[in-house]
Amino acid sequence: MNIRAVIPGQPNHTAAKPNAANWQEILEKIGPELEKRGRDCDRMGTFVSANLNELQQYGFFALGVPAELGGGGLDFTGMCQMLRTLGRWDGSTALTLSMHTHQVMVPEWKRRVMGAPTEGLLKRVAEEGVRLVSSGGSDWLPGSGRAEKVDGGYVITARKVFSSGSPDGHILMTSAVYNDPAKGPQVLHFPLSMKADGVKVMSNWDTLGMRGTGSNDVEIDGVFVPDSAIAATRDPDVWHFLFHLISMIAMPLVYSVYAGIADGIRQNALELARKKKSDPALLMTVGEMENAFASLNLAYAALTACGNDKPSEETTNRVMTLRQLLGKAALEVGSKALDVGSGAGFFRASGLEQRFRDLQAARFHPLQDKTQQFYAARMALGMSVDG
Repeated sequence: MNIRAVIPGQPNHTAAKPNAANWQEILEKIGPELEKRGRDCDRMGTFVSANLNELQQYGFFALGVPAELGGGGLDFTGMCQMLRTLGRWDGSTALTLSMHTHQVMVPEWKRRVMGAPTEGLLKRVAEEGVRLVSSGGSDWLPGSGRAEKVDGGYVITARKVFSSGSPDGHILMTSAVYNDPAKGPQVLHFPLSMKADGVKVMSNWDTLGMRGTGSNDVEIDGVFVPDSAIAATRDPDVWHFLFHLISMIAMPLVYSVYAGIADGIRQNALELARKKKSDPALLMTVGEMENAFASLNLAYAALTACGNDKPSEETTNRVMTLRQLLGKAALEVGSKALDVGSGAGFFRASGLEQRFRDLQAARFHPLQDKTQQFYAARMALGMSVDG
């Protein structure tokens, strides 16, 4: 796959040399400003572009790229820890970076484990500051959009939702469905330049939480994709190896963000509680929050460890179960934190209410509640997960 041919010209951002050794120090230094700008973006419903640009200056977009390819060489566990720490400061910034990050860590895994030739993409991320946008929120197993066969490639028509980071993105990692005369519907996976004629980022991201992620719809209207750009082809609605790999890599990274937001909202609540006169009801509510936080940490440790497993039906089952447990625990921490904060926490100035709203997005990533239970039940009963 010729990634270089996908982007006309150079990206608008210049990447700094990342340093895997001092990311914690950097975030402690710039975190308060990231939080302040994140709050402003939340209030106005604007994209956290300035936060992401600052993180790019420090090399955060290339932290997961191997050092020999110009990146930071931070391992998977470290990437999860980084996103959790960033999530404590601003959820939208961290979630947007996580969507780019999992699109980096998947080709990194393929190169390291399978010997796949993904160096070109990884080098561009490190050397040129290429930002990747995922359309996974609108695709998943069925795929979405239409691919029509023409000489030398396909013409793509689609509308991709939940495309986090789309305002500043360079490559959309996406797919479309081609109705093959012999095989029937086939999902084609390919990279697409965000600057290509016919690609339009809509301005429709106006939501309860995660308001700064710029997760707008991306409209693709008659864009040509050459045969050489097709990275994978699969049957729709079937658990392909690619999705076991994506589940194993993406979910721990994405849900590290929600663990970080829970860290932040818990801290907000404890600060408010310390200003109050202690009474049994307050102490009990703090204790309930702490129990939920303990559950979150257990799920986080188990989930992030899955990134070192092998992609399989069993690993996906474990990942998606732990994703549910972590998500529910994070929501419970948020709910109890609001009870602890009481009326003071209801004010925006506390920082608690924005984090409470941002946590609600933990409900909506794959696999959602009932779909995950369906998968787990079929595994437990020895049934096919594709049923």
